[in-house]
Amino acid sequence: MKPFIQNFKTVVLADGEFPFHPVPVSFLRQADRIICCDGAAHNLIHSAGLEPSYIVGDLDSVSDALKARYASVLLYSSDQETNDLTKAVQFCIENKWNRITIVGATGKREDHTLGNLSLLADYSESADVQLLTDYGVFLFQSGTAVYESFPGQQVSVFGLSPATLFTTHNLVYPVKNKALTAWWQGTLNESLSEHFTIEMTEGKALVFREYPN
Repeated sequence: MKPFIQNFKTVVLADGEFPFHPVPVSFLRQADRIICCDGAAHNLIHSAGLEPSYIVGDLDSVSDALKARYASVLLYSSDQETNDLTKAVQFCIENKWNRITIVGATGKREDHTLGNLSLLADYSESADVQLLTDYGVFLFQSGTAVYESFPGQQVSVFGLSPATLFTTHNLVYPVKNKALTAWWQGTLNESLSEHFTIEMTEGKALVFREYPN
């Protein structure tokens, strides 16, 4: 069974909306290390009073003052084939920090949010990754998985491969051997108990579960 949230203490802070919910904020405060994506370092310092362990990216959003202050932990990359979030995650994987929590990856521009969410499928090939928002947690799934839950928990499933057939158990709106060919089709479901199951025939998916009230 997949626990609701894993205690992954390598935290990557993306440069989306800085989190306000206690769950992602607590991960920042209890992290073993915080890898900031470019300008996210400014928010970490000024919004949470915390220090970045590393700052990764093209550094175009980092002030000269912060560059001087954190010169020893700046990791500059001009690679335009990947975004700063991917650079930060790859840095973690290179250092064998393979249990990663991503926060601050949503909000602001919607195209950035969608891009960041879709990248979970790529990251999960090399690491265990969870993405925390201010409302819940996203996980990558392939194959069959059983999830820790609670009655009434809001659940959404996003199929990333049109050929994938889904079957669910213990959700209010059951899905039986059905392809989710549009992202809205698997949204706004609800758990019936302390766990639910999602079966997949092949392919990739993202699963969202909301936090308890």
